[in-house]
Amino acid sequence: MAKRIVVVGAGHVGLYTALRLSRKLKSREAEIIVIDPQPHMTYQPFLPEAAAGNISPRHAVVPLRRILRNKCTVITGLVTSVSAKTKTLTIQPLVGPEWETGFDHIIVAPGSVSRTLPIPGLKENAIGFKTIGEAIYLRNQVLAQLDIAASTADLATRRRALTFVFVGGGFAGIEALAEMADMVDDGLRYYPELDRKDLRWVLVEASEKILPEVGLELGAYTAVQLVERGMDVRLSTRLESCVDGKVVLSDGDTFESDTIVWTAGVKPHPMLDSTDLPRDERKRVTCDAYLRVIENGAPLDGVWSAGDCARVPDLSLADTDPDATCAPNAQHAVRQATRLADNIAAVVRGQEPKEYRHKYAGSVASLGLHKGVAYLFGFKIRGIPAWWVHRTYHMSRIPSLNRKVRVVADWTLALFLKREVIALGQLQAPKHEWREDSF
Repeated sequence: MAKRIVVVGAGHVGLYTALRLSRKLKSREAEIIVIDPQPHMTYQPFLPEAAAGNISPRHAVVPLRRILRNKCTVITGLVTSVSAKTKTLTIQPLVGPEWETGFDHIIVAPGSVSRTLPIPGLKENAIGFKTIGEAIYLRNQVLAQLDIAASTADLATRRRALTFVFVGGGFAGIEALAEMADMVDDGLRYYPELDRKDLRWVLVEASEKILPEVGLELGAYTAVQLVERGMDVRLSTRLESCVDGKVVLSDGDTFESDTIVWTAGVKPHPMLDSTDLPRDERKRVTCDAYLRVIENGAPLDGVWSAGDCARVPDLSLADTDPDATCAPNAQHAVRQATRLADNIAAVVRGQEPKEYRHKYAGSVASLGLHKGVAYLFGFKIRGIPAWWVHRTYHMSRIPSLNRKVRVVADWTLALFLKREVIALGQLQAPKHEWREDSF
């Protein structure tokens, strides 16, 4: 009888695992069900370029029903509970009542959400940067501020509109900041009322360094590059408040901004609160090196996890740090998905699973068009070569030939055509005119 394999979450881990399982297992061996609140997988490394208009936002997402067609059952809904003991889960579809189903194997991979802090005004005035919706919103917001600044004679209003604050010096924050700055630089040619010196880009990072994944030297190089581009880089500085757009920093500086982007880390998805799965002090699902969920050192039958929401031992560091765990990044997620699919396929066929063990390849980051840093196999790369490596790597990682071709086509057209710098602000409130003018 075919085993029922349920995949909770269609991010990097969920989608790649489902794809590999569908190729390794025949339909008589397994029925694969993929559940996610969104009908697509977001390739998050492309969010900065999607926000900046280098690629179409549609090309940074992968439609689940297209890529999993005839291979998996896709359910668009939210998993509201999981019981490892009874091997059941409850699903809330987009419309209609909840329903319950069982499983033989379950992959719990809902991913992560932005890790926010109880900072006054943060919820009301800031925006995260983890979804395609947030990327589109940020693009519209930044471009709208140029229109506001160019259309007012009030200096305080202009100064507030042209001040852009990014909190968090990791990949998401640095790449979003750099791409947005490039987009605005391109757009200024259409705003004769504005001058580049009127812009203020502020990066706020609580630690003493940025981009720690690429090493201290390249992180310092990145900071220098940002400063040379006229950006205000604040290290060892915290955001204390942003009530009504009034930004208060821990170094005592205060100013106003209508654009505050929060990229200061992630935390496991709150969906995990509705499960009986064992978790650590950081709310991550506890796993062994085989990617099995473990409780008191023993694996739970048929329960697996990986990715941002999971505490997976990093065996590559076991000799120097026995307690080391895998970082919540796309590189680990994609590699864990491969091992996870192979292990489940092995167990379904009565074979033994293998440990997840990886060799660190390095990290890459874009600093805007034709700029980047990369640390690969011990080599430090800067500038255009690093930018090219960044694009090449992520183009190779995004699922499906369809998306690869479309992304390359976007990049190719950008070589000959000027960047589109149009704000579609009505997307934020599409019913405003309908409500105001029609009744």
